[in-house]
Amino acid sequence: MTNDKFLMTNQIQGSNVKRNYDLAQRTSKFGSEIILFVKKIKENNINKSIINQLIRSATSIGANYMEADCAESKKDFIHKIGISKKEAKETTHWLRMLATAEPEVTEMCRRLWQEAHELTLIFSAIVKRKYD
Repeated sequence: MTNDKFLMTNQIQGSNVKRNYDLAQRTSKFGSEIILFVKKIKENNINKSIINQLIRSATSIGANYMEADCAESKKDFIHKIGISKKEAKETTHWLRMLATAEPEVTEMCRRLWQEAHELTLIFSAIVKRKYD
């Protein structure tokens, strides 16, 4: 059903170089980046709940992927990957809200938003492939 790792091959535009991505490592790294990023932001009444929600959704992406990797059935696998996708999508929302609340971190929010968006697309592709 699933491999230990979901490896995705990404062809670099205009070359024959291929890179493999370990999705467990990638989602873990993303969650860690979010944690380290928000630790640098001074909490206040406005951003406190945004930061909390951002950490919860961003770290949940990898946790649910790890559960999917150990799924007991195809249905369970698709369900957990679907949750990872939803959490990645939610993370993009909280990054936008944080950029609004803390304009000085907008550039970092954009970079992290891009990664969350790419993860959303990856999980969408996995679900689509499993349904085909």
